[in-house]
Amino acid sequence: MKIDVLAIGELLADFISNDYTNSLANAHEFTMFQGGSPANLCANLKFLGKNAELVATVGNDNIGAFLIQSLQKIGLGSTYIHQIHGIPTSLVLVGKSLNTPDFIAYRMADTYIEHISETLLMHAQIVHTSAFALSKNPAQQHILQALNIAKSLGNQVSCDWNFAPEIWSPSNGQNIFEKLCALHPLLKLSLDDFKRFTKNDEATAEQAINYLSQFHTTLTCLTCGSEGVWYTDHEKGWHKQDAKPVSVVDATGAGDAFWAGFLAEFTHSNNIHSSVSNGINLAAQKIQQLGPLYL
Repeated sequence: MKIDVLAIGELLADFISNDYTNSLANAHEFTMFQGGSPANLCANLKFLGKNAELVATVGNDNIGAFLIQSLQKIGLGSTYIHQIHGIPTSLVLVGKSLNTPDFIAYRMADTYIEHISETLLMHAQIVHTSAFALSKNPAQQHILQALNIAKSLGNQVSCDWNFAPEIWSPSNGQNIFEKLCALHPLLKLSLDDFKRFTKNDEATAEQAINYLSQFHTTLTCLTCGSEGVWYTDHEKGWHKQDAKPVSVVDATGAGDAFWAGFLAEFTHSNNIHSSVSNGINLAAQKIQQLGPLYL
């Protein structure tokens, strides 16, 4: 069976603060949601009527069971989700925010993604992952192997470079980023991701564009929050589309919503402009509500 997007990466529990806060030091009560960027992407794609599958690892515990049940409730399969014994399900504490949220990740089972079979990869139009998933071995090794196999099969590789230095420490991820870009992926990152990746808190969109232009991806999208999206296919230069002016309720998951909207359109139209528009529309819908789109 054809898979529109096969996502490989983290499935974890997001504990999002009930009150708005810029610092988790001030958060006292949390609500648990199914989380993880690739998992959210798959759920959003399912919400949009696309056939998406997730490869991930959770603990053989009740939070892992909650996550699997959450995916099943929205029609996503759990065939490729491994429950590992003796290692707890990964957790992330998130401060509800109107901007980039404060978060702390407790990395456990999500880093134990196993070898992905070539048979599964050959059925996927796009094979997607995240910087978060690529940050730790053994998952890193197995995901890179899968991306290289997917590329050799003629399938498209995709990555959300959702870089966070505390996830990668002591590495800065540069070597993995270059290996990823050598596969000519569909690449998405935010300006905040770029600032963290380059250790330049004052970096501008222009500086990010200059840096990213040296990597010959299939296409690159640089999301800039309320300032819109810059994007290029490296043939006709960079273009920009404005964000939609909406009232923000919760910015958590906006990037996942954007990329789901983008990929949903791109899988059938192959048009970068309409794909960016679709991503912006879905992100706008997401940030106007608390929690996932599909609840």
